[in-house]
Amino acid sequence: MPSEVTTALFTEHRRSLIEYATGIVGSRVEAEDVVQEAWLRFDAVSRRQLLDEPLSYLYRIVRNLAIDGRRKQGREERHVVAGTASLIEGVAEDRPSPEAEVVARSELQALQAALLELPERTRVAVEMHRMGGATLKEIAAYLGISIGLAHSLVIDGLEHCRARLARAAPDR
Repeated sequence: MPSEVTTALFTEHRRSLIEYATGIVGSRVEAEDVVQEAWLRFDAVSRRQLLDEPLSYLYRIVRNLAIDGRRKQGREERHVVAGTASLIEGVAEDRPSPEAEVVARSELQALQAALLELPERTRVAVEMHRMGGATLKEIAAYLGISIGLAHSLVIDGLEHCRARLARAAPDR
């Protein structure tokens, strides 16, 4: 989708997107940040692929970002209480152990290797679906294939990755 079209779409609906996000996050300032982030993500995706319903997709991005922000805020509010700065210093880091990092890095490398073993079209379908959040309809449109074939490619790719990760598990 040409950048001018997406920019015009965003400009036309910016105010309603901010109102929509404000209803979720409860703050107009935060809603403006959410809408700006949504625009950046939307623009990046629209440059790579044709979107069937760009406005719906943009609203979905705004909704997801707003809900994620609200959840994050809720977690922070539950964990941070006024006057507990000294208590926070004694809390362990919110990071995995070095051993867990090594295991996760190993799994990531195995997954990357499994993805590279896939045929190009299957790999693209899996990446779009699992990492990009694209629907089967969007994948099918991008690849110029039927929705059923897009579904099959995603399933086949995921099964290959699962099998590859299962084979790599005993090596650890």
